[in-house]
Amino acid sequence: MYNKAVALKYEENLQKAPKVVAKGKGHLAEKIIQKAAELDVPIFQNEALASSLLSVEIDEQIPAALYQAVVEVFVWLMKNEQSVNANR
Repeated sequence: MYNKAVALKYEENLQKAPKVVAKGKGHLAEKIIQKAAELDVPIFQNEALASSLLSVEIDEQIPAALYQAVVEVFVWLMKNEQSVNANR
């Protein structure tokens, strides 16, 4: 189903930018997606962004050139969380 996956983590007061905490293609991508689903982590699909993030090393912050694209993911995530919380 998924041929690429990248997991990001951002701690507002501790990091300047989000960092890559997991990444992979093929079977590894499927395992990352499966783990996210098990932990109820929302999954945002953007193949071009995933491809760009695959070049970032694990535990490395994303490059400035990808800030805007990743901000859009975090905005989506915040809206998604607000929607879920409103329905509880």
